[in-house]
Amino acid sequence: MSTQPSSSPVASSLQASGADAVPGSRVAERFETVVIGGGQAGLAVGYHLARRGLPFVIFDAHARVADSWRGRWVSLRLFTPAHYDGLPGMPFPATAHAFPTKDEMADYLESYAARFELPVRTGIMVDRLSKQGGQFVLTAGDRDFEAQNVVVAMSNWQRPRIPSFAQDLDPGIVQLHSSAYRHPAQLRDGGVLVVGAANSGAEIALEVAHQQRVWLSGRDTGAVPFRIDSRVAQLFLVPVVLRVLFHRVLTIDTPIGRKLRPKLLSHSMPLLRVRRQDLASAGVERVPRVVAVRQGRPVLEDERALDVANVIWCTGFEPGFSWIDLPIFGSGELMHHRGIVASEPGLHFVGLTFLYAASSSMIHGVGRDAEYAAKSIASVSRAGQREPNVRSSRAKLLQRVIRAGV
Repeated sequence: MSTQPSSSPVASSLQASGADAVPGSRVAERFETVVIGGGQAGLAVGYHLARRGLPFVIFDAHARVADSWRGRWVSLRLFTPAHYDGLPGMPFPATAHAFPTKDEMADYLESYAARFELPVRTGIMVDRLSKQGGQFVLTAGDRDFEAQNVVVAMSNWQRPRIPSFAQDLDPGIVQLHSSAYRHPAQLRDGGVLVVGAANSGAEIALEVAHQQRVWLSGRDTGAVPFRIDSRVAQLFLVPVVLRVLFHRVLTIDTPIGRKLRPKLLSHSMPLLRVRRQDLASAGVERVPRVVAVRQGRPVLEDERALDVANVIWCTGFEPGFSWIDLPIFGSGELMHHRGIVASEPGLHFVGLTFLYAASSSMIHGVGRDAEYAAKSIASVSRAGQREPNVRSSRAKLLQRVIRAGV
């Protein structure tokens, strides 16, 4: 596990301004701004902070930038074409209408961090965020950090959600959450029950059905009325849906956006790539919800018990923000406006579903929210009280590098 600062001289200039002791605790490394999460949201925030010459560091729990993408199932491809998969300042390096693989996206993010020399420190998992004496305190194992500003650049999908009765399944049944599924070779011979019929469940069910019998359990989420890889969709429908509907119409600033936001937060998106007929042609059998376990076997809503050798839980994720020890949640939801938490000045969120718009959790939409957070931090930054080396020649060099890429 590496927790050393980047060896880049540019990135090094944006590292901690020093270390100080948190009263009654261990010596803490101090930063002006800490960004938690080194995925697309965190890197976009870093880009916009660097453009403004603000010192910051990005913490990422993984061993390598974008490992969260590399760890997904092997055949995964993005639902958005490459034209919409670039972050601010750097287009995605692929044909505009191609659908990148998960490894291509990971490589792009790693190249993005390297190109703009963003100070990402890998192998640091923040397990507590609190506040002492007006400063945010971050704990990562046996290390402490202080910051004036914190940006939580993480999605809502942090902790796998699996029903409690899953523990009652026969121990001989292979159980995987979609986050742990990589390829069909992980499965035993025999039937496969995929629980959850949204996009992940449908794609995994279709892949597995080429080798084994598959049952797909869950509510039918519907499907978009066109093939996303068709020429008509690429030229007309996808731009309208992504850049007009999701990015400009469905926002918290529009009446229709405010009306639909609760539904979009609580319901799965319609199927984007897989069609109902695709599943039927592959032999995937649609069945009702799984509601219980009887004699070690999964039981459906219609009281049938399925004799299967494998269960893949495509049942989504919990936000996983229990490590945030601050009073910022009300009625189960984060209290914020466009990611800014008014009750805790200096605390921001980027990357959450419908943070500002339906596109907020999408790669093509996260840059706008990242810029909003960076502007907020810049507006309250005490420029005259910073250390003299904050706007050093190295920081200015980083700004020139970024501007050259725009």
